[in-house]
Amino acid sequence: MLELKEVHTYYGPSHVLHGINLSLKKGEVVSVMGRNGAGKTTLMRTIMALTPARSGQVHFDGSEITHLRPHQIFARGIKLVPQGRRVFAKLTVEENLRLALVGAKASEPALELKKAYARFSILEERKNQKVRGLSGGERQMLAIARGLLGHTSLLLMDEPSEGLAPLVVRELRDSILKIKSEGVSVLLAEQNTKMALSTGDRHYILEKGEIRFEGTTESISKNGEVMMQYLGVSV
Repeated sequence: MLELKEVHTYYGPSHVLHGINLSLKKGEVVSVMGRNGAGKTTLMRTIMALTPARSGQVHFDGSEITHLRPHQIFARGIKLVPQGRRVFAKLTVEENLRLALVGAKASEPALELKKAYARFSILEERKNQKVRGLSGGERQMLAIARGLLGHTSLLLMDEPSEGLAPLVVRELRDSILKIKSEGVSVLLAEQNTKMALSTGDRHYILEKGEIRFEGTTESISKNGEVMMQYLGVSV
C-alpha cells in the first residue's frame, strides 16, 4: 500500500532523512520507533508532502505521490493524526468533527458522525462540551475520529500516546487494533516502545534520520542490543 524508496528530506540546508526505505501492506499496523529527534515526525510530514522529499520516491496504492500537494494526498485517503492532537480547544467536540467533515467532503456527513460516535462513545457523551475541558485521552480520541472521517485508507499517527496515562495508552492501543480490523492501515510513529511493540505487526527503528533495524515484534524484543542501543530499553 505504501512504499518509500531512498527518500531524503531536508529542512533548508539540514539533511534530516537519509535514504529511507519503508513499506506497509494493506491491513497492517507498522510502527516507526526512535528517540526524540530521530526523524519520526519528519517522516510523517514527508509522506503528507508537508515537508516534501528532496529526492527519492513515495508510492501509494501503486501510484507515485512524491510530488503531489498535501490536499491531493489527503484526497487519496491518507490522513494524519498529528503530534499534540491539534484539535480546536474553543470549539465543541461536534464542532471539531463537523469542521473536519467539510475538508473530508463526505457524501453523508450524518452517517460519518454516527460512525465516529460508534467508535468512541465518550465523544458522543461529550459532543456539546468544549474541547478545552477534555482529558488528554479524550482529545486524542477526537483527533483519531477526525482523521477517520470520510474516505480513509491509511492513518498516519504521530506520537499518539504522548502524555497519556498507562491505562489510557492501553485503551488507545485497543482503538488502533479496532481501526485495523475495519480495514484501515496504520503507520504509527511512537516513542513508547511497549505501546509500539504491542500494537504493530512490523517495526522500523529510526535513528538520526536512518533506518537502523526492521523486523517483527518478536525479532526486536529478543534483540537486547538493538533495544538498548537505539531505544534505551533493557530486555
